[in-house]
Amino acid sequence: MTVIDIHTHMLSEEYLRRLIDYSDGVYTVGEAAGGHRSIHRSGAPFLTLTPAMFDYRLRIKDMDAAGVDVAVISLSCPNVYWGTPETSAAVAAVMNDQMAGAQADYPDRIRFLASLPWQHADAAVAELERALRLGAVGVMVLANIAGSALTDQRFSPVWQAIDRHALPVLVHPGTPPGLEQMGMDRYHLVWSVGFTFDTTLALARMILDGFFDRYPSLKIIGAHAGGYLPFLMPRLDQGFRSFDAVRESITAPPSSYLPRLYVDSIVYSTLARDFSLATFGPGNVLYGSDYPHKCGRMDEMLNALDGLSPSVRAAVTAGNAERLFTL
Repeated sequence: MTVIDIHTHMLSEEYLRRLIDYSDGVYTVGEAAGGHRSIHRSGAPFLTLTPAMFDYRLRIKDMDAAGVDVAVISLSCPNVYWGTPETSAAVAAVMNDQMAGAQADYPDRIRFLASLPWQHADAAVAELERALRLGAVGVMVLANIAGSALTDQRFSPVWQAIDRHALPVLVHPGTPPGLEQMGMDRYHLVWSVGFTFDTTLALARMILDGFFDRYPSLKIIGAHAGGYLPFLMPRLDQGFRSFDAVRESITAPPSSYLPRLYVDSIVYSTLARDFSLATFGPGNVLYGSDYPHKCGRMDEMLNALDGLSPSVRAAVTAGNAERLFTL
């Protein structure tokens, strides 16, 4: 059975150097608890660096061992939403070139999602078109762009271009706005609470903002099963029935947009897995691992699908991704 991992990441030492040199001190690389090298923001570690993030040969070896046939790779947070306009655009181009090179080196095993300098719309649209010529199969975006909502009107030209190409977009969490006020510098709370909150807020805002009505060809994929959105959806519907403000931009209940929304399978219990499938439907859940993060083991995420019917498992592990990414 074919297995396609749609949520995986790669970095490069060049990316790290530019992040340290040109983010004006916002991002630093240092040690986290346990002595692991990590990327920090405002003293809070949020991305633990692992050797496999920089080594494609190791990635392929690990894919073989886990039984994963194809990996869709993307740049993790903080992506390229920092530095000057020139820096952001240049780093996006560097990462897209590197990932396109990996796709060329492993044409049967690697596909990539484009990184874009979203905060500079004209440059982002130009880089999108260039990345598509390089072979990108979609786009990766963080759940907030340097603190700004994805529905901000400044990003409309980028969304219009993506919608025109009918591309899948992985909405991946970053450090949430207000990190400094929420005391997330300990216990790795950015990873456990901050990331899932960031994704939940972004997706809920998209639904309530009428985003899916404006961009009918988008294929939005919420990372980590959409954060808290499955649990939150009945509350959003209750809000729609109860408050005028919730009906400001949409005329149908929030849950009516669920068929337009896809999520990955990255949860850590059978209960959460089944709740995700029940909320979004087996045609809208795609296998992901979060490899090569410390929390992202391909085999564990595959084993988490044990017990599903053969047809549902086949859809989650490959069929849905083949359809969505035209693989």
